[in-house]
Amino acid sequence: MLAIEGVSHAYTGSNTVLDNVTFTIQPGEKVVLLGTNGCGKTTLLKCLNGLLFPSQGTIAYSGISVTRKALKERAFHARFRQEVVFLFQNPDAMLFNPTVYDEIAFGLRQMERNKIDETVRRWSDMFGLAAKLDKPPFQLSNGEKQKVCLAALLALEPKLLLLDEPTANLDPHSTGWLIDLLRGLDTTAIVTTHNLSLASELGTRTLLLSEAHQLIYDGPTGALFKDTGKLLEANLVHRHSHEHGAVEHAHYHIHDWD
Repeated sequence: MLAIEGVSHAYTGSNTVLDNVTFTIQPGEKVVLLGTNGCGKTTLLKCLNGLLFPSQGTIAYSGISVTRKALKERAFHARFRQEVVFLFQNPDAMLFNPTVYDEIAFGLRQMERNKIDETVRRWSDMFGLAAKLDKPPFQLSNGEKQKVCLAALLALEPKLLLLDEPTANLDPHSTGWLIDLLRGLDTTAIVTTHNLSLASELGTRTLLLSEAHQLIYDGPTGALFKDTGKLLEANLVHRHSHEHGAVEHAHYHIHDWD
């Protein structure tokens, strides 16, 4: 589904934020993109979604290079924007319509879909938003806003979900709801997080980015938890000393910031 080869990126006037990243994604995979804040996770997702274009390297979707030129071609642009969708970390960055109904319907209207009203109401029922359809999105809680954004994306029936720190603004109940939702979807998904305790819930395969913006692990999520060296290299654990009476012990502790 995706082939990423030697992707590097640097913003104008800044240092490298991705350094020679290579991997592939197969249909149906649930992949966690793990790393500390600032390691390049969001930049990589934006490159995969064609919102940014890498300084070096290539990204191909279903064998077609994702480039500025390709996305100017009407047929590929329409297909790519329907099949590959991106959930921003902050839902407020995605909400701009006057009502929840219009938010969910927006992409469907752009794609000139049939049965828009039926689709909006089906997804709003599924996400518990039926009573909110006439409300302005800014009046909703963070969890409800996230549900509106996801409903709007999933209504397009995408093939690839790119989710940027989707649990960052959610309470525990909403986080559990999101994890259950993702598990129940057949859609291929790449989910970023810096939270080790959530990684195993979000995907069976993990891509680990280091603070040097390099891909240092690509494999089963469970096996990564046993690789203290990789976790230390990515600064996701630290060694912490404490005392038990007169005896001092040192243990590794997980960094789970939220």
